[in-house]
Amino acid sequence: MLLAAVEERGEIVLICRDGKPVAELKAPPPTFERLKPHPDLKPLWVATDFDPTAPATGDEWPEEHR
Repeated sequence: MLLAAVEERGEIVLICRDGKPVAELKAPPPTFERLKPHPDLKPLWVATDFDPTAPATGDEWPEEHR
């Protein structure tokens, strides 16, 4: 009966000893898939010939940093 109250209705059950609270029985926080992409993020397209390790050319740097 206590577990049903916690699972189904999200209630928090206070456990007492000699009239003093010593523990709470409550549902764990919701979990989420850490490797699942966030639905607001759009897919990223990268050209097949793009090499992220290739050095940048002079034209790719902003004028103030050349």
